Amino acid sequence: MTTRPRAVIIGPPGSGKSTVGAALADALGVGFRDTDADTEAAAGKPIGEIFVDDGEEAFRALERQAVAAALTGHDGVLALGGGAVLAAETQELLAGHTVVYLKVGLGEAVKRIGLDGARPLLVLNPRSQLRKLLDERLPIYERLGTLHVATDGREPAEIAAEIAAALEERS
Repeated sequence: MTTRPRAVIIGPPGSGKSTVGAALADALGVGFRDTDADTEAAAGKPIGEIFVDDGEEAFRALERQAVAAALTGHDGVLALGGGAVLAAETQELLAGHTVVYLKVGLGEAVKRIGLDGARPLLVLNPRSQLRKLLDERLPIYERLGTLHVATDGREPAEIAAEIAAALEERS
């Protein structure tokens, strides 16, 4: 028997997918799962090392597998990596799910993630790279999100409470 997540969290780096997702799972009394962690577990190494050792294409293949497995095997709150939605296959799999798009402005995202280069796609000129990622991905996030939630200047618990209330209204 397959299960479905109560909510799938998407958004750019720094939007709070993991933090808000965990808070939402607590609020709903369900489990939390992050496909970035699943991808790292499958590869046996951190995402940054997957990029360096195997390349982005190999990472994206592992990520697609992790997302597909989680969408049919997890009944709690699921957070996807920021770039997971780029794959057409993943976009199709998200159809019919409750997809929560966490919106974040560039300035807020930079504050949250810092510019230390720990994220493989933000290594050279992180602020410029983040702006480029946001510009490229924004239309996809907006199209896939069935619930859009602004996160700038807000605490994770407040955001999670808003999402939980919206989920309750929908059920």
